[in-house]
Amino acid sequence: MAGAALAELIALGGAGLSVSELSGGAEAPHAPGPGVVRIGVHRHGVRPSAGLEPFDILISADASAPIPWVGCEPETLDATLQGLCAAIERQPGAAAVAAQVFRATLALAFDQALALESLAYSMLLASAGFQAWRAANPARRRDEPPGPRVRIEPQGEAIAIRLARPAARNAFDAAMRDELCEALAFVRDHPDAPPVILCGEGPAFSAGGDLAEFGTAKDPAEAHLIRTLRSPARLAHDLGDRLTARLHGACVGAGIEVPAAAARVIALDGAFFRLPEVTMGLIPGAGGTATIPRRIGRHRACYLTISGVDLDLATALAWKLVDDRVAP
Repeated sequence: MAGAALAELIALGGAGLSVSELSGGAEAPHAPGPGVVRIGVHRHGVRPSAGLEPFDILISADASAPIPWVGCEPETLDATLQGLCAAIERQPGAAAVAAQVFRATLALAFDQALALESLAYSMLLASAGFQAWRAANPARRRDEPPGPRVRIEPQGEAIAIRLARPAARNAFDAAMRDELCEALAFVRDHPDAPPVILCGEGPAFSAGGDLAEFGTAKDPAEAHLIRTLRSPARLAHDLGDRLTARLHGACVGAGIEVPAAAARVIALDGAFFRLPEVTMGLIPGAGGTATIPRRIGRHRACYLTISGVDLDLATALAWKLVDDRVAP
């Protein structure tokens, strides 16, 4: 999906990907450009534990490899690597921007990390990669009855905030974002400071951003300012240890980016997690480049973002993206 200028940049080594085999010791990629996604691969022998900082994604043939590695079975390593390479080749611009944002996010304060994400996301809305995806996936407006997108109700001593758009699998549109921000601000400022539970109605916690609204903002600068002013992830983070996110079913895009800001994340059996934005020519835009690395590290977060793969609950628990499994 690269245009002529981007293809030339890739040929000159300023974008694309660099794969380094790390058997017996890590070696930094040779003078990669800032837009190159740097992948380190461990197949056998002693797994490197030092010299890993230059890499964006680290893959090991040891399925139990600890953070920052993405572990897989030896027989699936090549397929995992090929999937990453294909994803980067399809959307080299978005993949490059994702890697650069993840390199910086943990060095920033949380609010600054959200601002960096929004700036990058807003820029990518004008990119050829996203425009091509949007042209191939025209927006489809759905007819749905009027009503609240978010419900607030008491739940014992806690206050429950429920995403209430089940017919749309709780897809985040601007109306839901604004209502969720109002609900989170309300409980944040509640004089009794009660515990808060974030959950969703219907078959899924959230299928992510409403695709009908992707790319419809007329002014990217204005959209950036709105995104940073009305950020559910920031408000969820502000709640500190008062907030528990209770997840089920599909937790896609914003459906995991926002909950990852909670102090505690619990999930029901069958929950799964995905960050699909790079496949669209974008990066996570609901706070995920700030919230998810703070739970699982930037290397694993970059892998999830660029690969777009589903993460099952068992792996999410092992990686600490989710804190506990609960019964329905």
